[in-house]
Amino acid sequence: MPGTDTSYLRYVALGDSQTEGLGDGDDIGGLRGFADRLAEHLARHEPALQYANLAVRGRLAAQIHAEQLAPALALRPDLATVVAGVNDLLRPRFDADEVCTHLDAMFGALTAQGALVATITVPDLSRVCPIARPLIPRVTELNEGIRDTARRHGVIVAETALHPVAGDPRLWSHDRLHASPLGHRRIAAALAQALSLPGSDDTWTHPLPPQTLPTGVRAVGTELRWAAGFLGPWLLRRLRGRSSGDGRSAKRPLLHPVLDASLTAPDDRRPALDDRRPVTDG
Repeated sequence: MPGTDTSYLRYVALGDSQTEGLGDGDDIGGLRGFADRLAEHLARHEPALQYANLAVRGRLAAQIHAEQLAPALALRPDLATVVAGVNDLLRPRFDADEVCTHLDAMFGALTAQGALVATITVPDLSRVCPIARPLIPRVTELNEGIRDTARRHGVIVAETALHPVAGDPRLWSHDRLHASPLGHRRIAAALAQALSLPGSDDTWTHPLPPQTLPTGVRAVGTELRWAAGFLGPWLLRRLRGRSSGDGRSAKRPLLHPVLDASLTAPDDRRPALDDRRPVTDG
């Protein structure tokens, strides 16, 4: 079990767009995301930390297993995060057992090699995106599978699904699928607390101040703009059999030191992650 005296030297993140950092920065200035933010937290207490991020947007659980597990094992992490399954539950044919089979293989291989593994549960997004209500049973089934699979392998679970604040629209980007910078910060904080890292606490579960949401014509306009800007293009990619991750590779495939810029720069700026010294072996 993690404790405040635990020091991690190699952190590897596996996953899809959330782990890659979509919603927190952009492809021009660079993506940050919860995994980068967690790496920064770790590096504050262990400056020798090396960090790799193998995540690629659009990947299904089977693809994450097939494409990212072997490279992750080759990096010999002592800490890994594995987040997968959201892209699967958005597909017409969703099989929670199949997703968890891939999670089981990844959890098992990483823990057998000596890594501590952490993951998260999926929040109910119906507050953010009302048309997601039909997906609630899928989310519930996936979360139950994540918990059961994690329990078998001693994997740490950050229970983001259990706290109402996870459904606050301010924690989500305009596309309603990826976390906003604030949302990524809270996911990182949830993982830090689950791992009992120094300086972590439960403030990530606290609600945000009340806000006034648009109603009437303004609310309808907001929904129409979202449908035209995000839902339509997403559906078009599905009909064409395409993915947002086509042709993309991991943004940080090798282990590198983390230079924590959050201590000297505004929180919404991308951290300075040092790519000058790759480390592929011990």
